Amino acid sequence: GRHLLSLIDDVLDLARVESGKLTLSIENVAVGPVVEETLSIVEPVADQRGIAIVDETTELAKTYALTDRTRLRQVLLNLLSNAVKYNRDKGSVTIRCAVTDGGTLRITVADTGPGIPVEDWDNLFEPFNRLSADQTDIQGTGIGLPISKLLVEAMGGTLWLESELGVGTQFHVELPFGEDLQPQYKQKVADIEAAKMPTETKRGSSATFTVLYVEDNPANLQLVTDIIMMRPTIELLSAPAASLGLDLAKAHQPNLIILDINLPGMDGFEALKRLQSFPETQNIPVIALSANAMPRDIQRGEAAGFKKYLTKPINVHQLLGTLDEFLAADGA
Repeated sequence: GRHLLSLIDDVLDLARVESGKLTLSIENVAVGPVVEETLSIVEPVADQRGIAIVDETTELAKTYALTDRTRLRQVLLNLLSNAVKYNRDKGSVTIRCAVTDGGTLRITVADTGPGIPVEDWDNLFEPFNRLSADQTDIQGTGIGLPISKLLVEAMGGTLWLESELGVGTQFHVELPFGEDLQPQYKQKVADIEAAKMPTETKRGSSATFTVLYVEDNPANLQLVTDIIMMRPTIELLSAPAASLGLDLAKAHQPNLIILDINLPGMDGFEALKRLQSFPETQNIPVIALSANAMPRDIQRGEAAGFKKYLTKPINVHQLLGTLDEFLAADGA
């Protein structure tokens, strides 16, 4: 059942990418934490076969890529999982990272498996083509690599391989190089301080409000958390996925809900539709906060029923004004 569910998810992903309907949230993403997350998932599987995971990405702490964090994680997890699955017992998997002369960020996943003949390299990226793996007991769908290649290309990068029979295979992912946004982040914090005003003048010192923010990007969540700290009468609840956000919304019935659009599993539009269908949440105002900032995106959001559609990068004054607008009205 789990295998079939995984296959269905992969086919849907492939269909979205090929039809151009896949939505991406391209941001400056710290690569180190993404690598750590994926390695923590793969390492227990590798340990069962005595495969060593060699992490040569210690310099990643200050390395950023211009990419979609969730999709980058998906690509790396697929490459690392394959490197373990198709490796030899007691082999090794190495992940490394480098900045190229062309100004891109290259992430390499190398294994010590049997290698792949040159004539089969292109076939690897054909959906459902598992080469000779279909004749083994190794589970797989043959869709992971095609999806990964399409995802990387959709994010403005490239994915290719090098392989030597009897030695192993290396998969390379190149993405646009990002930048450390800490200076800009610190400036935003300064903006927050400058925008701080006594909440009592807006709503009265005894008022208490709850805001639910559904967001899978830790940096955005941290920034909104800092912004809301400037409004002492607001309590913030957060959820990294829409499904958990819906549960929190029904349980706590917050005064305002802020939804990201590009969420894993269920996007913001579907989450909004469900919130509108629940008796407990149908009257709660919901605003969008998304990196999809084209006019058609905003029009679609307003047509779907978002009370307001805010775009990223987050505008501190605009978000504070929106909080005051809806919560003051709520408390009136």
